[in-house]
Amino acid sequence: MPLLAIALLAAGTYAFRLVGPLSRDRLHLPDHAHRLLAMAAAVLLIALTTIGTLTETRDFAGWSRPAGVLVAGILAIRRAPFPVVVLAAIATTALLRLAGVS
Repeated sequence: MPLLAIALLAAGTYAFRLVGPLSRDRLHLPDHAHRLLAMAAAVLLIALTTIGTLTETRDFAGWSRPAGVLVAGILAIRRAPFPVVVLAAIATTALLRLAGVS
């Protein structure tokens, strides 16, 4: 990727991040719009997680990776410490791959 394109993407990203705090007092959204935006952010996060979990270069990533994410999700819901969640996901995926599960 050319350096100019990287610089433009970085500038655009910082501009978007700056617009939020600067427009806080100027833009007033109704309460239902705030709830909708919060739900949209959650849906986007779930979609990105699902795609990253299930695919690798347009192909199915195998069953070990989703199993590791499932373990991490269960531990996160049970409010386990973050390092424990990450290490359990890594261990689950690694052990399944070691056992021959793709």
